[in-house]
Amino acid sequence: MNFAIIGYGGMAGYHERKIKSVKEQGFDVDIIGVYDIDPARLEVAREHGLIAYESADALLADKNVDAVLVATPNNFHCEYTVRAANAHKHVISEKPIALSSAEAKMMYDAAKKNGVLFEVHQNRRWDKDFVTIKKLYEEGTLGKVYRFESRVMGSNGIPGEWRRKKASGGGMMLDWGVHMIDQALYMVKEKITDIYCRMSYILGEDCDDGFELNIGFESGLVYRIAIGTNTFIPLPRWQVYGTDGTATIKDWNPNAGCQYTLVRERVEKDLQGIEAGNGFTKTMSPRSEKSITNYSIPLDEPDFIGFYQKFVEAAKGNEEPFVKEAEVMRVMKVMELAFESARTNTVIKETF
Repeated sequence: MNFAIIGYGGMAGYHERKIKSVKEQGFDVDIIGVYDIDPARLEVAREHGLIAYESADALLADKNVDAVLVATPNNFHCEYTVRAANAHKHVISEKPIALSSAEAKMMYDAAKKNGVLFEVHQNRRWDKDFVTIKKLYEEGTLGKVYRFESRVMGSNGIPGEWRRKKASGGGMMLDWGVHMIDQALYMVKEKITDIYCRMSYILGEDCDDGFELNIGFESGLVYRIAIGTNTFIPLPRWQVYGTDGTATIKDWNPNAGCQYTLVRERVEKDLQGIEAGNGFTKTMSPRSEKSITNYSIPLDEPDFIGFYQKFVEAAKGNEEPFVKEAEVMRVMKVMELAFESARTNTVIKETF
């Protein structure tokens, strides 16, 4: 399968490297060309030995191109995906799929009409930290999990020009939120019952520079996602709370691993109180070593090029699409309800 990229920015460079890695491992894929509105980016493409198409139409007319990867600013995802599908090319779109569920439906309808595969690049299903947490959750290591805290925190503001503009699909909900929500729904196979979101505009942009989102599930589980771009001392990437234990992952550094603590003796017979601040407490006193066991495990090693392999196999009809339409549309619905919750400052109660 020969790929070509529309929009040759930072994410396109990522895809170029990954597709070349897949090819080096003997898989029959290649990246052959790109189109970008910036002549400087086309020159870089030539330096990399790629075809630099003068227009999107020229790229879509090339019969050697089997699949198009759309890596433009978010507000162009719908247009180029529909055009590529109408040219009978398989399509991968960067996330978010589009700026609305209505646009997303147009994209899927165009792919179905033309008999091509269309998927959204939800690559963070392969993040080492996420795969590790998902395994702990599914194996019941922590008992019944009742709360997730998933955080991504930085201190560099919103990078780039278009990512700071609402009209271009900028903001952290459409940048990082779409990934974190996808992880939540891919892991927790329950109906959602309620959503509450508050967004921040600390940096003065016309789109959100961060947010806190609580997703309530049918079992009572609460999944909290926090994204910040003005945080100089970040909290852990993950905190997971279960009836039998607690797990944490500090950050993406694979050497840090995952730490979790399991309770052995739920009720301590000789619980000792402590002085805490200007008072005394037994409730918040630390556990004795005999009542808990601490563990430290390395992060799992998922196949980081699995997305492309699964895309090709699905395009050949050998597998079902890995990132499915229903999953993408559900993530879109959560994001749209999150925006509505933040606008009205209300908890939105809806089961889906």
